[in-house]
Amino acid sequence: MSAATGRVLDLFAGPGGWSEGLRALGLAEVGVEIDPAACATRAAAGHRTIRADVAAFPTAQLRGKVTGLIASPPCQTFSAAGLRAGNDDMDLCHQGLDDLARGNDTRPALRTACADPRSLLVVEPLRFALDLRPDWVALEEVPAVLPLFEHTARLLAGVGYSTWTGVLNAADFGLAQTRRRAFLIASRTRPALPPEPTHADGGTPADLFGDGLPTWRTMGDVLGCPPSEVITRGNHTTGGSRFPTTGPSWALTGRARSWRLRSGQGWKSGPGRSVGSTGRLERVIGEPSFTITGTANRCKWVGDGVEERNLTLGEAATLQSFPSDYPFLGSRTSQFQQIGNAVPPLLATAVLRPLVPAALEVAA
Repeated sequence: MSAATGRVLDLFAGPGGWSEGLRALGLAEVGVEIDPAACATRAAAGHRTIRADVAAFPTAQLRGKVTGLIASPPCQTFSAAGLRAGNDDMDLCHQGLDDLARGNDTRPALRTACADPRSLLVVEPLRFALDLRPDWVALEEVPAVLPLFEHTARLLAGVGYSTWTGVLNAADFGLAQTRRRAFLIASRTRPALPPEPTHADGGTPADLFGDGLPTWRTMGDVLGCPPSEVITRGNHTTGGSRFPTTGPSWALTGRARSWRLRSGQGWKSGPGRSVGSTGRLERVIGEPSFTITGTANRCKWVGDGVEERNLTLGEAATLQSFPSDYPFLGSRTSQFQQIGNAVPPLLATAVLRPLVPAALEVAA
């Protein structure tokens, strides 16, 4: 494998969130992905892929060839939007990590014992890291997985890695989305540190040490108002309002600035969340979006309490910091799932930037 494409290995690579993050830093990787639609998307976007099951993939052929390791194990069993079977499997996952660190591969037996066999995929990054000893590692998952990442970090520290684990909010790094995800960062060549935020809720004031941080970006900031055919709707007392046929009209009228994005999920309210009378998550277009998930095709734009239309694929991609025309392939449902399950490229770039110099120095 060449230094440009073969030194970074991306497990559970999906459509290319980490790949796009690396591309912004002038690097490429080889992804391992089993889903055919995601593989087709990666090919269309120009990202190299090995179509394979990560859990069955042998590591011996890669020894001495991998500088950086990236992984985002499937999160469905741990996600708040799913059935949370991973909670029941947590002890088995901890056992799997300890067994791998002792050189004892008990994955087949543990997988059989799991309520959902996918839960055990969270131990795969440690298997690859211990076998390949890359210079750096970057892992991402839903916040519920943080205890397993902390366990993984302790085991990596035991073989010479500097590690950091924690939860990052995508809005702090320039996304118009308050997406919170757990990360593990590890390095054998330099201190592992979290990325420095580029934005803050409400912004921060300038001081002697800098200009301060701008406030979080909003859906309106990133979606804009694309040129389109305009229609007029109104009544005899309020007059007409002008709306584009392809996008929210917040930029055109006062009414439009009150448009909300409503989730199709019946999630309860929480910090930073706005919930309508139906109990469904809602955000005004002048706020960051809630977390874009694989069910984003159910999200609706709402104006004056009326559901106007669905969130488009391009809008979901943009909120996730992909280009709006990124070549997602597969069924419409699969395309939205790929978007919602991916690491946002902008966040990936922020996480990887402190690690990439180590990769470049070794590859030179």
